[in-house]
Amino acid sequence: MTLLFFATLPILWLIVALSGLKMAAWKACPVALLLSLIASVLYFGMPADYMASAVLEGTALACWPILLIITATIYTYHLSVHTGGMEIIKAMLTSVSSDYRVLILLIAFGFGGFLEGMAGFGTAVAIPASMLAGMGINPVSAVAVCLVANFVPSAYGSIGIPLVTLSGIMGTDSAQLATYVALQISILGLFCPFLMVAIAGGSWQAVKDMLPVCMAAGLSYVLAQLGVSYFLGPELAGVAGALCTMGAIIGAVKYFPPQNSSYVLQRDNAPQVTQHQAFMAWLPFVLIFILLLLTSKLVPTIYDSISQVRTSILIYKGEGGAPYTFHWIATPGMVIFFATFVSGFIKRTPLGDMLVVLRKTMASLRPTFITIISIIATAKVMGYSGMTTTIADNTVAATGLMYPAIAAFIGSVGGFITGSATSTCILLGKLQMDAAIAIGAPLNTQIWIASANATGACAGKLIAPQSIAIGVAAIGVAGKGSESQLLGLTMKIYLPFIILLGLLVYFGTSVL
Repeated sequence: MTLLFFATLPILWLIVALSGLKMAAWKACPVALLLSLIASVLYFGMPADYMASAVLEGTALACWPILLIITATIYTYHLSVHTGGMEIIKAMLTSVSSDYRVLILLIAFGFGGFLEGMAGFGTAVAIPASMLAGMGINPVSAVAVCLVANFVPSAYGSIGIPLVTLSGIMGTDSAQLATYVALQISILGLFCPFLMVAIAGGSWQAVKDMLPVCMAAGLSYVLAQLGVSYFLGPELAGVAGALCTMGAIIGAVKYFPPQNSSYVLQRDNAPQVTQHQAFMAWLPFVLIFILLLLTSKLVPTIYDSISQVRTSILIYKGEGGAPYTFHWIATPGMVIFFATFVSGFIKRTPLGDMLVVLRKTMASLRPTFITIISIIATAKVMGYSGMTTTIADNTVAATGLMYPAIAAFIGSVGGFITGSATSTCILLGKLQMDAAIAIGAPLNTQIWIASANATGACAGKLIAPQSIAIGVAAIGVAGKGSESQLLGLTMKIYLPFIILLGLLVYFGTSVL
């Protein structure tokens, strides 16, 4: 029990610090790192040099690609604001409906899902939250709805990388794994639009005249994600779901427009937008989509070529360490930066202006840099030292044949610690499969239980310090107590989500 206590100590500290003590994440996360360092050396026998190299590897992962992508996406938004493009996008989106409940579905659920499917790593929270807050929606509510929306496509982020990674670890078919994940997500995915509207509207009363729109949004997303997963695999499932749901939302609003005027945004008369203005406003995002698609594994000729521009370094010195590869071009952050600068030049934005916006963006992200470096380094130390395995092993020993009911919870622990479905699949995917084998599960059930690792990670991201830090950075309130407010709100969503996922996974094993 002593080992289990010290294994969970960093996690317990983060829960207490963020929810109880109301500490800012950039202050609480370095303390969690310090606790993990002490526990790893004193109680798990990790040599000091191994511990230091684990911290260094976590720092490398945090900086490249995670912080690179976060900086690039938020810079894209800030430059769009600077050039006036965001005002045009807002005008176009608002023309669909002036009801902010519709806008949060269109932007957070639809556009955010598209960004998650293409780039991942915080883009689906950062950019939509910034857009919604800029439209006058309560900033904390804007982040909260984006975190809820991100539950549905997270496992398919960055062209399906989490599930492609997990299928590689397990040695199984990625399409079967993606289909199982889509099935597990589907019920809660249908519910997410209703929950988002209730959060934005302040009560369930806000859902009353939005039922057709919410139903269209949820059904279109989960059905498209499930269909593409089954026939094509995970790579384009998130993107397809997002595109379908944006079309469904626009169609539903046309035929079933909400009637409650109390949810209408107060604004000046929307300016007329010409085709040229619309093209220039959307240009950065169109270029990002095209270039991410061209440089993804879906276009192997280009991907294989640019993937050669890399450097592999063995950072962690202990057992289980593998060379960490820096992809200098084939990473979403570099592609997003390139697309943003190219769009800036096409729009004739002076280079000096672009660099000034970049400098201000990086300065505003300092608390986020501290938070994310600390939490990823903590995850690496916990993983390499055996702390994470200790948590999982004790859970397996305590549950026995009931383990499937707890599989999603273990995945959510990984999602909470790392803020990443990909990292969770790397950290806990093999353990989930081994646990399924230990209880005598057949192959299909092993894949079903391993799928719960990815699904649970999506739920864990709701309360992950990293996810919350990205959101508050996007709305410009990092370090001002909003982290604690968001954690309190998302914890109320996480708990029923993870319980329902546990029941779904457990009873699903008997069906399989």
